[in-house]
Amino acid sequence: MRPFAVLGVLAILSLLAVSSEVSDVVELVQPSPNGIDQPEDYLNWRVLSVSSRSDNGTLRVILGNDVASSAAEAGETVPWPDGAILCKLVWKQVDNPGWPAAGVPGEFVHSEFMVTDSELYESTGGWGFARWLGLDQTPFGSDESFANSCFSCHLPMAEQDYVFTHPAPVPSKTALVPD
Repeated sequence: MRPFAVLGVLAILSLLAVSSEVSDVVELVQPSPNGIDQPEDYLNWRVLSVSSRSDNGTLRVILGNDVASSAAEAGETVPWPDGAILCKLVWKQVDNPGWPAAGVPGEFVHSEFMVTDSELYESTGGWGFARWLGLDQTPFGSDESFANSCFSCHLPMAEQDYVFTHPAPVPSKTALVPD
Protein backbone atom coordinates (compact mmCIF):
# COMPACT_ATOMS: atom_id res chain seq x y z
CA MET A 1 0.00 0.00 0.00
CA ARG A 2 1.25 3.46 -0.81
CA PRO A 3 2.27 5.42 2.33
CA PHE A 4 0.36 8.48 1.17
CA ALA A 5 -2.84 6.42 0.96
CA VAL A 6 -2.44 5.63 4.66
CA LEU A 7 -2.07 9.31 5.47
CA GLY A 8 -5.14 10.12 3.39
CA VAL A 9 -7.23 7.52 5.18
CA LEU A 10 -6.05 8.76 8.58
CA ALA A 11 -6.89 12.34 7.63
CA ILE A 12 -10.39 11.33 6.58
CA LEU A 13 -10.82 9.37 9.81
CA SER A 14 -9.82 12.45 11.83
CA LEU A 15 -12.42 14.51 10.00
CA LEU A 16 -15.08 11.88 10.69
CA ALA A 17 -14.24 11.77 14.38
CA VAL A 18 -14.98 15.47 14.85
CA SER A 19 -18.01 15.64 12.59
CA SER A 20 -21.21 16.13 14.56
CA GLU A 21 -23.22 15.19 11.46
CA VAL A 22 -21.66 11.71 11.37
CA SER A 23 -22.18 11.30 15.13
CA ASP A 24 -25.88 12.10 14.66
CA VAL A 25 -26.16 9.48 11.91
CA VAL A 26 -24.76 6.77 14.19
CA GLU A 27 -27.69 7.27 16.58
CA LEU A 28 -30.15 6.54 13.75
CA VAL A 29 -28.47 3.36 12.47
CA GLN A 30 -30.61 0.23 12.64
CA PRO A 31 -29.13 -2.94 14.19
CA SER A 32 -27.63 -5.61 11.98
CA PRO A 33 -30.08 -8.43 11.08
CA ASN A 34 -28.38 -10.63 13.70
CA GLY A 35 -29.06 -8.03 16.42
CA ILE A 36 -25.62 -6.44 16.68
CA ASP A 37 -25.84 -2.71 17.32
CA GLN A 38 -23.34 -0.32 15.83
CA PRO A 39 -21.36 1.11 18.77
CA GLU A 40 -22.13 4.82 19.14
CA ASP A 41 -18.58 5.84 20.02
CA TYR A 42 -16.65 3.83 17.43
CA LEU A 43 -15.38 6.91 15.62
CA ASN A 44 -13.38 7.71 18.77
CA TRP A 45 -11.68 4.30 18.92
CA ARG A 46 -7.94 3.84 18.43
CA VAL A 47 -6.58 3.07 14.98
CA LEU A 48 -5.06 -0.43 15.10
CA SER A 49 -4.07 -0.79 11.47
CA VAL A 50 -4.71 0.13 7.86
CA SER A 51 -4.97 -2.05 4.78
CA SER A 52 -5.76 -2.00 1.11
CA ARG A 53 -7.24 -4.60 -1.19
CA SER A 54 -5.95 -4.71 -4.75
CA ASP A 55 -8.76 -7.06 -5.84
CA ASN A 56 -11.48 -4.46 -5.26
CA GLY A 57 -9.53 -1.20 -5.03
CA THR A 58 -10.40 -0.29 -1.46
CA LEU A 59 -8.64 1.37 1.48
CA ARG A 60 -9.44 0.36 5.04
CA VAL A 61 -8.87 1.74 8.51
CA ILE A 62 -9.20 -0.79 11.32
CA LEU A 63 -10.26 0.57 14.70
CA GLY A 64 -10.51 -1.18 18.05
CA ASN A 65 -12.52 -0.54 21.19
CA ASP A 66 -10.64 -0.29 24.52
CA VAL A 67 -10.55 -4.08 24.97
CA ALA A 68 -9.16 -4.62 21.46
CA SER A 69 -6.67 -1.75 21.80
CA SER A 70 -5.34 -3.12 25.08
CA ALA A 71 -5.03 -6.62 23.61
CA ALA A 72 -3.20 -5.26 20.55
CA GLU A 73 -0.81 -3.25 22.70
CA ALA A 74 -0.08 -6.31 24.85
CA GLY A 75 0.32 -8.58 21.81
CA GLU A 76 -2.54 -10.76 23.03
CA THR A 77 -4.56 -11.15 19.84
CA VAL A 78 -4.53 -14.92 19.31
CA PRO A 79 -7.11 -15.23 20.55
CA TRP A 80 -8.58 -11.78 20.91
CA PRO A 81 -10.25 -11.50 24.35
CA ASP A 82 -14.02 -11.57 24.77
CA GLY A 83 -15.37 -8.04 24.58
CA ALA A 84 -12.94 -6.94 21.87
CA ILE A 85 -14.62 -5.19 18.95
CA LEU A 86 -12.87 -4.49 15.67
CA CYS A 87 -14.27 -1.96 13.22
CA LYS A 88 -13.26 -1.67 9.58
CA LEU A 89 -14.11 1.51 7.66
CA VAL A 90 -13.85 0.98 3.89
CA TRP A 91 -13.49 3.47 1.02
CA LYS A 92 -12.93 3.06 -2.71
CA GLN A 93 -9.37 4.10 -3.49
CA VAL A 94 -8.99 6.94 -5.97
CA ASP A 95 -5.98 8.85 -7.22
CA ASN A 96 -5.24 12.11 -5.46
CA PRO A 97 -6.15 14.80 -8.04
CA GLY A 98 -3.13 16.90 -7.00
CA TRP A 99 -0.76 13.94 -6.97
CA PRO A 100 -1.97 10.89 -8.94
CA ALA A 101 0.80 8.69 -7.48
CA ALA A 102 -1.03 8.82 -4.14
CA GLY A 103 -4.17 6.81 -3.48
CA VAL A 104 -6.74 8.48 -1.23
CA PRO A 105 -10.24 7.62 0.02
CA GLY A 106 -13.06 8.16 -2.45
CA GLU A 107 -16.61 6.91 -2.01
CA PHE A 108 -17.37 5.42 1.40
CA VAL A 109 -18.30 1.74 0.89
CA HIS A 110 -19.22 0.31 4.28
CA SER A 111 -18.40 -0.22 7.93
CA GLU A 112 -17.87 -3.70 9.32
CA PHE A 113 -17.65 -4.92 12.89
CA MET A 114 -16.37 -8.11 14.50
CA VAL A 115 -17.48 -8.63 18.10
CA THR A 116 -15.91 -11.31 20.32
CA ASP A 117 -18.05 -13.44 22.60
CA SER A 118 -16.86 -17.04 22.69
CA GLU A 119 -20.18 -18.38 24.00
CA LEU A 120 -22.70 -16.26 22.07
CA TYR A 121 -20.90 -16.67 18.73
CA GLU A 122 -19.49 -20.17 19.23
CA SER A 123 -20.70 -21.34 15.79
CA THR A 124 -18.72 -18.57 14.06
CA GLY A 125 -15.40 -18.97 15.85
CA GLY A 126 -16.37 -16.72 18.76
CA TRP A 127 -17.01 -13.73 16.50
CA GLY A 128 -20.23 -11.89 15.72
CA PHE A 129 -20.21 -10.10 12.37
CA ALA A 130 -22.07 -6.98 11.27
CA ARG A 131 -21.92 -4.68 8.24
CA TRP A 132 -23.58 -1.41 7.29
CA LEU A 133 -23.51 -0.09 3.71
CA GLY A 134 -22.78 3.41 2.45
CA LEU A 135 -22.88 6.70 4.28
CA ASP A 136 -26.51 6.07 5.21
CA GLN A 137 -25.35 2.89 7.02
CA THR A 138 -28.03 0.52 5.76
CA PRO A 139 -27.75 -2.85 7.55
CA PHE A 140 -26.31 -5.59 5.34
CA GLY A 141 -28.13 -8.92 4.98
CA SER A 142 -31.76 -9.93 4.91
CA ASP A 143 -31.53 -12.15 8.00
CA GLU A 144 -28.97 -13.34 10.54
CA SER A 145 -27.61 -16.01 8.19
CA PHE A 146 -25.46 -13.38 6.41
CA ALA A 147 -22.89 -13.87 9.20
CA ASN A 148 -22.16 -17.36 7.86
CA SER A 149 -20.79 -15.87 4.64
CA CYS A 150 -18.64 -13.47 6.68
CA PHE A 151 -17.29 -16.36 8.73
CA SER A 152 -16.61 -18.53 5.66
CA CYS A 153 -14.46 -15.70 4.26
CA HIS A 154 -12.50 -15.57 7.53
CA LEU A 155 -11.95 -19.36 7.79
CA PRO A 156 -8.50 -19.25 6.12
CA MET A 157 -7.37 -17.10 9.06
CA ALA A 158 -8.35 -19.65 11.75
CA GLU A 159 -4.79 -19.71 13.14
CA GLN A 160 -5.00 -15.91 13.54
CA ASP A 161 -8.32 -16.13 15.44
CA TYR A 162 -10.16 -15.53 12.13
CA VAL A 163 -8.77 -11.98 11.82
CA PHE A 164 -6.95 -10.76 8.71
CA THR A 165 -5.59 -7.62 10.35
CA HIS A 166 -2.34 -7.48 12.23
CA PRO A 167 -2.03 -4.47 14.53
CA ALA A 168 0.41 -2.03 12.95
CA PRO A 169 3.66 -1.48 14.87
CA VAL A 170 4.08 2.02 16.21
CA PRO A 171 6.87 3.59 18.26
CA SER A 172 6.35 3.42 22.00
CA LYS A 173 5.92 6.67 23.91
CA THR A 174 9.11 5.93 25.85
CA ALA A 175 11.08 5.60 22.60
CA LEU A 176 10.06 9.15 21.70
CA VAL A 177 11.37 10.70 24.94
CA PRO A 178 14.97 11.94 24.60
CA ASP A 179 17.51 10.91 27.25
